[in-house]
Amino acid sequence: MKNTNCDKMILAVLQGDEYRDAIEELNEHGFYATVLHSTGGFLRKQSVTILVGLNHEYLEEALQVLKHYGRRVETQYQPVTLSGADPSLNGETVPVPVSCGGVVLFVLDVTHFERY
Repeated sequence: MKNTNCDKMILAVLQGDEYRDAIEELNEHGFYATVLHSTGGFLRKQSVTILVGLNHEYLEEALQVLKHYGRRVETQYQPVTLSGADPSLNGETVPVPVSCGGVVLFVLDVTHFERY
């Protein structure tokens, strides 16, 4: 467990359903996270806010785990609709790269930490 002598807290907002994988990977690295389900203010999309308390010596390791779940590009297939073109082409799909997901995080100083 890497939160003894906790002097930093990561507050990270993850978009998408990958948060389970992110938490599992954090756990595998010895970090524990508290999960808060949240909703984005601008697009009103579901997100998850996680809190990770840790010692500053392990901060970069935890940030690298979370960085892995940052913005990624997925391929989605969009239907083709061309006006004036051969009607048999309508309904065909083309691959379109779409940017999705992402992590927004804050690193906070912890001035007081107790465990009971």
